[in-house]
Amino acid sequence: MGVVDSRELPWNEPPGHFGGFSKFLVNEEFQGSKYFDFRISRYPIKGLVAEHVHEVAEQIFYFISGTAVATYGEERFVVTKGFTMFVPPGVKHSVENTGDEDLVFIVTTSPPNDIARN
Repeated sequence: MGVVDSRELPWNEPPGHFGGFSKFLVNEEFQGSKYFDFRISRYPIKGLVAEHVHEVAEQIFYFISGTAVATYGEERFVVTKGFTMFVPPGVKHSVENTGDEDLVFIVTTSPPNDIARN
């Protein structure tokens, strides 16, 4: 496809995400990418992704709006608009909306076959 109006795509609640939703913008199933999963995520107040680890995948989170507590290994950070988090393989991580508005962020994962989508 190449170009898509992401406003027309559905929000999905991936496994391990509780009250957190993502639009799958680029991945193998949707755009044919073998190397990336690229999504926008929206977590309403108290939405979260449970702490987890990827064996192979690297992830980059870029926070667009809202406030969250992100765990990265044994540390916890307050993240807001403009923060970036890089997660290499083997590092446990999670994100929880702790603010008073929707948390919106972009996530890129490579390779994409180390994450659950359904």
